Amino acid sequence: MLVNRDEVINYVTQNYDVKPDYPWQNFPHFAALRHNHNKKWFGLIMNMTEDKLGLKSCDEVDVLNVKVDKAFIGPLTNKKGVYKAYHMNKTTWITINLIEINNLHHITDLIDESFELTV
Repeated sequence: MLVNRDEVINYVTQNYDVKPDYPWQNFPHFAALRHNHNKKWFGLIMNMTEDKLGLKSCDEVDVLNVKVDKAFIGPLTNKKGVYKAYHMNKTTWITINLIEINNLHHITDLIDESFELTV
């Protein structure tokens, strides 16, 4: 079973008491995941076409941007479903194509790390 945006939102709600907000009227499905106390983002869920990730498909998918230690960007982007960040700083953020991830547990450490890095 593939991971979907609802699973990610449920994970951050249960573990961090964070509910997504939708800051852009023009992009109603873009969900910012922010710390409750400082409002810094630790995640961004977006719907987009796969060609924006450098893939040959124009199918629409949900992706998750998270912040990671820049020392791990290279090794992470060699993994299936993980790309250089779309529309974020590529030296500290990655984009995860949720349709390529078959278990939420494969990305919870990345969500947790992003949460810690943005405190």
